[in-house]
This record gives sequence, structure tokens and C-alpha cells, in this order.
Amino acid sequence: MGLLDISIILVLLLFHHVVIANSSYSSQKQYPSCPDEEKSALLQFKDSFIIDKSASSDGYPKVSSWKPAEGENSTCCSWKGVECDEKTGRVIGLDLGSSCLHGSINTNNSLFHLVHLQRLNLSDNNFNYSQIPTSIRNFPSLTHLDLSFSVFSGQVPSEVSLLSKLTYLDLSGNVDSLSEDEYLPLLKLEASDLGSLVQNLTSLEVLSLSFVNISLAIPHSMANLSSLKTLALVECHVFGEFPVRIFQLPNLEILTVRYNQDLTGYFPEFNRSSPLMLLKVSFTSFFGNVPSSIGNLDSLQKLDVAQCNFSEGLVPSSLGNLRKLTYLDISANKFGGAIPDSFSNLTQLVTFRISTSRLTGPIPSWLGNFSKLEYLDFNYNRLNGSVPASFSNLTNLQILYLASNSLSGVVEFQMFQNLKFLSQLRLSWNSLEFVTESRIVNSTVQQFTILALSSCNISEFPSFLQYQKGLTRFDIAANKIRGQVPKWMWNTSIETLVYLDMSQNFISDQLPPVLPWVNMVCFKFSSNMFHGSLPIAPPTMLEYTGTDNNFTGEISPLLCSMKNLQLLDLSKNKLSGMLPQCLGNFSDDLILLLLGNNSFHGVIPQTYNNGNSLRMIDVSHNKLQGQLPRSLVNCVGLEYLVLSNNQFNDVFPIWLGTLRGLKLLAMRHNGFYGVIGKSRMNVDFPKLRILDLSYNNFTGAVPSVFPDIIINKSAYMYTDVVYDVGGITIDTRGDYALTIATKGLEQYYPKIREEFASFDISSNKFEGMIPEFIGNLKELLSLNLSHNILTGSIPSSFGNLMKLESLDLSQNKLSGRIPQQLVQLNFLSTFNVSHNYLTGPIPQGTQLTSMNVTSYEGNSGLCGDPLPKKCGNPPKPPPSTVDEGDSSSEGIFEFDWKIVLAGCGSGLVVGVVLADVVITKRPDLFLKIVGMIRQMITKI
Repeated sequence: MGLLDISIILVLLLFHHVVIANSSYSSQKQYPSCPDEEKSALLQFKDSFIIDKSASSDGYPKVSSWKPAEGENSTCCSWKGVECDEKTGRVIGLDLGSSCLHGSINTNNSLFHLVHLQRLNLSDNNFNYSQIPTSIRNFPSLTHLDLSFSVFSGQVPSEVSLLSKLTYLDLSGNVDSLSEDEYLPLLKLEASDLGSLVQNLTSLEVLSLSFVNISLAIPHSMANLSSLKTLALVECHVFGEFPVRIFQLPNLEILTVRYNQDLTGYFPEFNRSSPLMLLKVSFTSFFGNVPSSIGNLDSLQKLDVAQCNFSEGLVPSSLGNLRKLTYLDISANKFGGAIPDSFSNLTQLVTFRISTSRLTGPIPSWLGNFSKLEYLDFNYNRLNGSVPASFSNLTNLQILYLASNSLSGVVEFQMFQNLKFLSQLRLSWNSLEFVTESRIVNSTVQQFTILALSSCNISEFPSFLQYQKGLTRFDIAANKIRGQVPKWMWNTSIETLVYLDMSQNFISDQLPPVLPWVNMVCFKFSSNMFHGSLPIAPPTMLEYTGTDNNFTGEISPLLCSMKNLQLLDLSKNKLSGMLPQCLGNFSDDLILLLLGNNSFHGVIPQTYNNGNSLRMIDVSHNKLQGQLPRSLVNCVGLEYLVLSNNQFNDVFPIWLGTLRGLKLLAMRHNGFYGVIGKSRMNVDFPKLRILDLSYNNFTGAVPSVFPDIIINKSAYMYTDVVYDVGGITIDTRGDYALTIATKGLEQYYPKIREEFASFDISSNKFEGMIPEFIGNLKELLSLNLSHNILTGSIPSSFGNLMKLESLDLSQNKLSGRIPQQLVQLNFLSTFNVSHNYLTGPIPQGTQLTSMNVTSYEGNSGLCGDPLPKKCGNPPKPPPSTVDEGDSSSEGIFEFDWKIVLAGCGSGLVVGVVLADVVITKRPDLFLKIVGMIRQMITKI
């Protein structure tokens, strides 16, 4: 036996004696005896709840040890979670956090008989939406109150502000969870009560009100809480300017006001005496520059300013002075430039995030020295160069996000083999070439939960995937994969995979009849060469997109088992048959239903439930027939409805005018017919931006179903499907694409800006004059009234359409002159008034005279550039007999008199020719003129 062995034995013996001594001390510890009335109150409190392990996130039922036994060990002071005063035996502390309590609590609960309580912790239980009892005032000695995460609801009672000795108050986390990222606050704090809290509880050291609905400005008096060490106001809906003096509280160590989007403020100059250790203002509207003095915060360990409005150009190099930082997130600001070399000092970082910014330059190799780093996120920047080989030294790394940059070069899978904890790797959307060895042994392969390799120049499914057992998300879109999917892929992570994107490749294969992943949420397989039948997906599916493939056959009604589906896109395939009627109502969560460019026939689904979520329906370019289902009016959130290029036979669906969010209605190339009137509801399409009724059989006057256009110029028309996968929010943006006849051609728009407004009623049988209301649609970019039977003149009010890019009035029966006002249309690039009865000179302006001659052909009375026919000096018209005092007649009509007097035997024949009369607003004046002409002829 060596010296080392003896030392070990001595240490073990010493440890054994210490354990025995402690055990002996514990068994001999004498607890004071608590009063019977307090013991009884505790037992009654226990009996008022049930024990439910789901009521706590992680705990055990402490009250299970509370027993009404008699004898020397019966004192309640020995019960778990109970603390007594050593002299009096009174219960002064109750720690029942995470104790699995479930049930309601009210003002009469026996708990409030414990009037000597100084500390009360009821956190992480479920009090079933009870209000905080006003009997809380029975604890005047209370210094510590923790009611967090315990499903309390309602108004925070003003009695809390009477507990003037409180140093610790935590009411946070009382919420209903709507999703992984969205919470509904259950507690509310009125302005007067918040003011009283701040005014009366002057000894507060910890104030945590996160997820309490405050909806107020933070009172400046909060800066008077000089003892405050922790202030937590996460997602409280506070607004206004954050009182800057709070930053300078002498004892403040923790300050977090995250997720208050309407909270503004700025950082003051910081001095070295500040004890701040945690500072989080992310997802607010804080603005201005980050002062260089932030480098004076020697104690700072966590800094989060993500998604604010800080305007500094370069990444603040002074942050490199914060050598104690373990957490740094400055993502989604306006920071740009290279990662400062001063950041090489931040070797204690565990989390480092600068995503969605404007970083440029290479990723510095010194990051390989950050041995404690677990989470590195540089997604969505402009970084270039290669992935540093030094990353193989980051042996504690768990998450590496480098997606959507300009990185290049070869990334060998081997470099990650030393990173045993790496579970999330995102390299998508760079110019990288991801390379794996062809032979990878199962026992050595890295295990991932998230693997994103889209656009990584991959030519085949990486072989190591067959050994992945816990993969939840896998992206391999936009690569160069050809041929078939390996059979082993259908057995990869069957229980765990929830997101798979293999779109935009060259895969030519048949999918299995039933998808093997039992918990799949999103399956994207668009833009390949898949053929055969569509696979059946599990009921958990939220997004199922297989557009632009070669699928054939019918849609199986079994697809309607996806009761939670939000997005279904099967457009651009060779599918046929009738649409299953269940598609109209199988999922109340369905947002996008895209079935265009197939060969479906029959009627579209006839039943749409009240309360459905549909925002976009596209069944264009099929062979669908019959009438539109009137139940579409139940789709109250519908924004885009595309019915074009089918065989529908119905009147105009004026009843859709009640859909207040409808922005786009496309019905071109169908058999719709009849006169379009006003709806009985008197709510006609209040947000319509694009209306396409072309190539139908509509008759009557031009419809007035187009509203004054109010637009959001900063966005494209799109619909979002948002869900969470593996802790990552998936935001599938459905940018709306549409083929619109504009500038004389059918043009495909892969994206349409919200500002795009188009009115196309061409190739119908509309008649009468062009209505004046069109001249009020000042946001129109495209207007097509061609191939109808329209008469009268071109309204001069068209000169108000200052944003118009395309105007087509061809193939009608319009007469008179082209209004001079049209020369104001500076954006007009396409103009067609051919094959009408227009006369007079073409207004000489840059846009109109630069058009092709074909824009004016078929109008024998037109003259002037760009036509070869030149205009002469027109004869002066005779004085008008119309009352010139009638100002309403100005600009209403134009006419040329030609009086021919010919001698013929015994008398005179007078011919009066009224040529080119253009009536635009007042046909009654025309009748008046005709009457005067008759009188003149009678007198002659």
C-alpha cells in the first residue's frame, strides 16, 4: 500500500466521520414547538389543495410530510418548508415553491392566520386563476413575497403596497401560454397601485413584475428606490421613455426590460462605480449610440441589446473592455463593419450573438480561443472568407449558426468531430462547399438536433445522416442533389424529425405512400422532379408544400387528416380529378390553400366554416366549373383570392365585398357574366388593391367596387405561417405571386409590393362612359379597360393618376381628344388608345410622344407626333350660344361647326354638320345644343 493509497483512505475516513457527525447533529436538533392554532392553520391550508405533479415545473410535494402526529416530533417547525422563530415558535417563513399545489385560494384561507409570517414563497404552483387575496395585508412583517409562476390572475390588490417592510417582491410569470413564444398575462397592475408600490415599498431590493400587464409609463419615482438590486419588467407592455436615473441606482445589479416594444430610452454615461452585472433591454425601442463608457461596467456579465434602434455605425469596440461578459447579444441593430479585435478579450463568453446585422469582413480566427463558448450566432450578416479551422478548438460549443452570409470555401465535416456537444449547426445560404467522408463509422458520428445545409453545393444526401437518431430539423434545400433519395433516409430520426426541407434540388423519385416521421410538422419538397402520388402525412403536419413537381393522380381525402395544417401548397403539378370537399373545412387553422396550375375539374369545396383562418386561396389554371360557394363569405380573414383561368360560370360575387381584408381578387379567363351592381351590405371591398376581371362576359357599366386605395408602401403582399420547431421560430413567408396583364403583356410578378394597385376589366362587354371615380384612384399603377364597348371621352381626371405606369384603353368606341392632362403622367411607360374614334392632336409631352405608333393606330382623326400625320391650324369655332355665365359648361363639350351653304334652284339648302362632339360629364348640355341647332334650322 503506497502513500497515495493511505492518503485516500484517510480522506475517506475523515469524510465518513463528518457525515456521521452531521447526521448525529441533525437527529439531535431541537425544534421549537409551534402554537396549536398555527399548526392547525397549516394543516387546513394543506387540505385545501390537491397534489398534482403537473402543477409545478420541477418539484416535489413538501406538504406531504405535514402530519397531525402528537409527541415531541409533532411540532410544525420540523415540517418541510416551514420556518419558525427559535424563541417564540411562531411560523415566520413558508417556502412552498414548486410544491405541486393545485387549487384555488381565497381571502378566507387559513394561510392568512399566520400573521407573524416574514417570508412567503408560493412560486411555481397552480392556484387555478385565483386572485391574489386582499388578506395579504394580514402579514405586516412580510419582507419576502414570491407569487411567481403560480397562475394567479386579475388585478394586483392595492393591499400589497401596505406591506411596507418588503425587500423582495416577485409577481412575475403568471401567464397563459398561447405558444412557445407567446404568452397572455393574467395579472394586471393599475397606475395608482404601481405608484403606491413605488412610493410605499421604499426598502425593496428585488422587484420582479415580468409578464404583469402594466400598460403604463414607468414612474420616475422608481429611481428613488435606492436599495434596489434587481428590477425585472419583461413583457409588461410598459411604454414611454425609460427613466434614465434608474441606470444610476447605486446598488442596481440586475436590470431587464426586454420585450416592451413601445418602451424608448437611451443609455447614459456609465461610471466604474456601477455594480451592474446584468443589463437586458432587447426587443425595445431604445435608441441612440451605445456610449463608449459602457466599457466602464467592470462587473457586467450579461448584456443583451438585441433588436433595438441603436444607431451606431460600427460595432462598439468598447464592449471589448467587458472582460467578465459571459453573455453578449447585440443582434438586429444597425451595427456594421468588422468584428472588433478588442472582442478577443471576451474569453469568458458562453453566448455570443451578433445576428441580423451588417457585419463584414472575415470571421476572426481568435474566436477559437473562446474555450467556454457554447452558443455562437452570426446568422444573417455579410461576413466573407472561410469558416476558421480554429473552430475545431471550441470543445464546449453546442450551437453554431453561420447561415445567410457570404462565406466561401470548403467546410469539411471532420472539423466538427471534436465538438462532442455540438448539436445545432446552420451553414445554409452561403457559398460554402460542405464535404463529408464517404465512410463514417456509426460510433463516431456527430449527433445533431438541428442541421441546416441549404445551398451548400451538396450533390448527395450526406451518409452520416443514416446514423442520426435525434434530428429534429434538417434543411438541405437549394443544393445539387440528383436521382433518388437513399432508402436509409426514410428511417432517419423517425420519432424526432419534425422539419424537413429538401426543396429546390433535382431529385427524381417517388415518395413513400405514407411519410415515416410520426411527429412531422413541416415537409417541404417543392421544385424537384418527384412523381407518382402524394404521400399521406401525419396529423401533426402544419406545412405541406410540394409545388413545382410532377405529381399525378388525385388528392386523397386522407390528406384531410392533417387537422392542424396551416399551409398546403400543391401548385404547379399534374394533379387531376375533383378536389376533396373536405379541403374547405378540414382545418380551421389553414391559412394558405394553393392548388393552382394543375388539372383539377368539378366544383371547388363548397363548405367553409365560420372562424376559419384562410387568408389566401389560389385555384387558378385548372378546369374548375360551376358557381362559387357562398360560404366563402365565412373566410373573414381572406386577403387573396385567385380564380383565374378556369371555367367558372357565375355572376360577380358582390357578396365578397364584406370581406374587409380582401386585397386581391383575380377572376380572369372564366365564364363570369352579368351586370355588376352594389352590394346590399353597402360594404364594397374596402381594402382591394388588385382587381382582375378580364376575359369574362360582364356587361353593363364599369363597376364601382374599387375603393380609395390606402397602402403600406414598405412591404410586399405576403402571408406568414409562423410556428416553432426545436426551439427555433419558423417563419414561412408566402410572398404573393401573380400573373397580371400590364404594359401590353401578361407579366409574372414573383413578388408584389403592397403599393401595387391594378384595375383590369379588359375583354368584357362593359359599355357606357368611363366613370369619374377612376380618376380618384391615385395609387393605381396599372389600368386596363381595353376590348370593351366604352363610349364618350377619356376623362381629364386621369391626369390625377400620377403613379400610373400602364394605361390601356384600346379597342373601345372612345371619341374626342386625348386630354392634355395626361402629359403629367411621368411614370407612364405603356399607353395604348388604339382602335377607338379619337380625334385631334396628341398632347405633346415626353411620355405620350415617346410611345410607339401602334399605341395610336386605328384612330383616323388623331394627328401629331409620333404619328406621321401632322396637325394643321384648326378653324376658330363660332361664338357659342350657350350661356357663358354657366361655369359648369366649361370643358364639358368640344365641337367644330361646318356650315355648308349651297344654291339649289328656288331655295337654299343648309347643311349643318356637328362633328366630333365629346360628352364627358353633362349629356344634358349636349341635348341643349341639339335643340338650339334645330331652332336655327327652323328659322332658316
